[in-house]
Amino acid sequence: MDVKVKELIVTAVQDGIELGEMTFVDSGSFYIIDHTGVTDAARGLGVGKKLVAAFVEHAREKAMKVLPLCPFAKAEFEKNSAYADVLYGN
Repeated sequence: MDVKVKELIVTAVQDGIELGEMTFVDSGSFYIIDHTGVTDAARGLGVGKKLVAAFVEHAREKAMKVLPLCPFAKAEFEKNSAYADVLYGN
């Protein structure tokens, strides 16, 4: 699975088929995750987790904090203490 962060979207693609996407907003001082979606066929494969993990790495590379407003992303941040360094407000 190939996960890429582009302008304001993170995509997960396998064999040329998009399995999921996560959208975000750049506020200038931090990122806001506003949506995470996975196709029905890819549910249960960990695609959403991979999208969040790739975005966290992107935020670290850019020295940005992340405000996860999307319920899925918010839950991933709450479950994974390794993401605390990029969590907005920490």
